[in-house]
Amino acid sequence: MKEIVLINITGPDRPGLTAAITGILARANVKILDIGQAVIHDTLSFGILVEMAGEDGLSDVLKDVLFRGYELDQQVRFTPVSAEEYSRWVTGQGKPRHIVTLLARRVTAEHIARVSEITARYGLNIDHIDRLSERIPEGMPSDQGKGCIEFSVRGEPADPAALRTEFLAISQELNVDIAFQQDSVFRRNRRLVVFDMDSTLIDAEVIDELAKAAGVGDQVAEITERAMRGELDFKASFRERMALLKGLPVSVLEEIGQSLRLTEGAETLIAQLRRLGYKTAILSGGFSYFAEGLQQRLGIDYVYANALPTEDGLVTGEVLEPIVDGQRKADLLRELAQREGISLEQTIAVGDGANDLPMLSIAGLGVAFRAKPLVKQSAKQAISTLGLDGILYLLGFRDREGF
Repeated sequence: MKEIVLINITGPDRPGLTAAITGILARANVKILDIGQAVIHDTLSFGILVEMAGEDGLSDVLKDVLFRGYELDQQVRFTPVSAEEYSRWVTGQGKPRHIVTLLARRVTAEHIARVSEITARYGLNIDHIDRLSERIPEGMPSDQGKGCIEFSVRGEPADPAALRTEFLAISQELNVDIAFQQDSVFRRNRRLVVFDMDSTLIDAEVIDELAKAAGVGDQVAEITERAMRGELDFKASFRERMALLKGLPVSVLEEIGQSLRLTEGAETLIAQLRRLGYKTAILSGGFSYFAEGLQQRLGIDYVYANALPTEDGLVTGEVLEPIVDGQRKADLLRELAQREGISLEQTIAVGDGANDLPMLSIAGLGVAFRAKPLVKQSAKQAISTLGLDGILYLLGFRDREGF
């Protein structure tokens, strides 16, 4: 007769403990059905689900485990598992799996409680909880630092759209970001990342900066804001803004280019993507003059943006086709994926405006970064609390892995 028992061991983490316990089991030819171990602040939590033929033999083995655990200053608990319970567990392993990623400057108990309550209410079972971020040093200002907790959950929510809506609501309420994505083979196998430029890679809208220099800042800024909110057709608004720039001296372009600041985390993200072998691209409704400068600075592989025609040292205000609008960005993403020999599921798109939604919707991972409300609601994922390097957490990378 076979007996199944769950062995739980907790106590101070000690080198050789796992070897000592499994060595006892090995000598008795015990079969391991499941095993897991975690260490939090030098405290061990170790679980082994074992199967052994013969009740008498199992009793001796468990007695040896108990004594060895006592010698190592561990608490040991044994829980019998029935065949029916084990069968239900095996059946549950075949359920779909998802990843819930919680991002915040500081993770609190309320954040964990609210996320876990919602997942439970939608019928999702939490299998693992992991911290991907480094520990935050004492004394670090509250507006700095990065916190990331990853939940591996099992099951399929009856209403995924409603689940996302609730996550978005508490994200806004608690000033956190919560991502919900399928745990598929593609999650850590993306190969191409495309970025919007203005207010995504850089902390500015270049056309607004040009307009200020031309003395039409308020007019252009209003048009830009309405276009990014999706209230105006991008192509029409672009032509209208370009006409207002007519006569701007070319010398201004270099001054503005040198003053542009990268968004928080942009340099770290691009450097790590390059280290990991990803291809990167800028797909911008802004201007190629500035996008190409970023390309040289960051090592971006591809750049597609709008021309800024000049003549006799002045901006002409004309528009050259094709304009890089929302549909053009989506088309370029498809072309780049085909050129790289990958599927769209292996791509990531990042942007903040309404004209980014077409590419965000077709990418395997679409991320609205510090985006307008309409874009946050429509995109698959959103990051507003951390910098661009928070995207690495969505891919499952940990700080200790080098970023």
